[in-house]
Amino acid sequence: MIRKGMSVMYEKWIKRYLDTAIALLALPFVTLIMIPVGIAIKIEDGGDIFYLSKRYGIHMKKFKMIKFRTMKMNAPDIRNQDGSTYNSADDSRLTKVGSFLRKNSIDEIPQLINVLFGDMSLVGPRPSPMGNETTYTDFVKQKFDVRPGITGYNQALLRNSATLEERYKNDVFYAQNISFMFDVKILCMTVKAVIKHSNIYH
Repeated sequence: MIRKGMSVMYEKWIKRYLDTAIALLALPFVTLIMIPVGIAIKIEDGGDIFYLSKRYGIHMKKFKMIKFRTMKMNAPDIRNQDGSTYNSADDSRLTKVGSFLRKNSIDEIPQLINVLFGDMSLVGPRPSPMGNETTYTDFVKQKFDVRPGITGYNQALLRNSATLEERYKNDVFYAQNISFMFDVKILCMTVKAVIKHSNIYH
């Protein structure tokens, strides 16, 4: 009972405070990155620096997730057979700068702004894209009990190599077992995966 009470307190209060504090502390660093990255994106094709992707967040609330644009302007939305987003190293939609940003997970950095707005957390299930909502079972809907994250349990384990079914399973597992130590473990696993460039593409 004590463990359950502490988990609820962490999920409802402490986690949000930590997210906000860390995001605020990271803002100067993020700004320094945004300037050269923005210039590189503009120089390559003159298009938008950021890409706003409509996603489902906590309680299936709709919001716009912010990323550095990695694809050509107005690139089509391509999905795998299971409904997951198509992701490949030889994707013709990727720009040269975008390929580098995605390989090093730099394209995700602007999502710290989403964290400040309260739409996202540092750790949680990845935000779900529009289009699959009619297929969500009661089991899958449990992932929306928590804020989506910049990284998460599935990202740390399998990243983009996971099938949609595996992602759902890992996301729900996180939602059911959220805790401070689990978040710390996921962050450490994520750093390791990014350094090794593990499972970037599906």
